[in-house]
Amino acid sequence: MALLLDSNVLLWLTVQPGKLEARTLQQIDASARLFLSVVSIWELEIKVHAGKLSLPTDLWDELPGLAIEVIAVLQSDAIRAARLPLHHRDPFDRMIIAQALARGLTVATRDAAFAFYGVPILRA
Repeated sequence: MALLLDSNVLLWLTVQPGKLEARTLQQIDASARLFLSVVSIWELEIKVHAGKLSLPTDLWDELPGLAIEVIAVLQSDAIRAARLPLHHRDPFDRMIIAQALARGLTVATRDAAFAFYGVPILRA
């Protein structure tokens, strides 16, 4: 299984591992490939600079060592995200959904609204 990590799952995987259930950690560890959307980096950095979140300064440099590949936003991703039904209004999550649908990825998330889009989910 190839997983696209939602922003919260990345945090729980790297900074707060106690937030993930053992079953979820096992499924993440067993995944063939792990991905992170560049919009998650953007979202989390916004929270850091707003004083709502603290992250290790080298977190983004550690992603390759954690075997997490970063997905860039393509024009087709932007169009697909904009055209999704408005079940979810968070633009970061909409992009993650669009990228997962376009690439056939399962999203690791705790956000129940993702299910409205028919994207495969690993409940975190």
